[in-house]
Amino acid sequence: MKHRGIAWLFTGFMGVLFLGAGVIAHASDDRLALKGYDPVAYFTEKKPVRGKAELTAQHDGATYRFASAANRDAFAAAPAKYAPQYGGYCAFGMAGNYKAPIEPDAWTVVDGKLYLNYNQSIRSRWSSDV
Repeated sequence: MKHRGIAWLFTGFMGVLFLGAGVIAHASDDRLALKGYDPVAYFTEKKPVRGKAELTAQHDGATYRFASAANRDAFAAAPAKYAPQYGGYCAFGMAGNYKAPIEPDAWTVVDGKLYLNYNQSIRSRWSSDV
């Protein structure tokens, strides 16, 4: 019984931690998506690429940056194709009902959809049961 109480306490603490981190990650006025990385590059270059501050597009209340005008235009033409799932929050966290921040290098494309994770370790755990 003692262990069950500790588990509930830990789960509650992690929920507060993840929810708080999600708020911090999106607290800026322009809600910079993907920490400034180009969402289209995950599909075209198969890696995270930093976007440029002068190449942006808005989608669902967030500002996306792009490495090239061509990527910006591709996103503008089909944002649902390139925008990350779960509003850019960690896919593993969202599976547990937590809005956790992401690291741009902890990513996976599954069935043509971009998923991001809190870090590489969480990405590995999430990938074992997508």
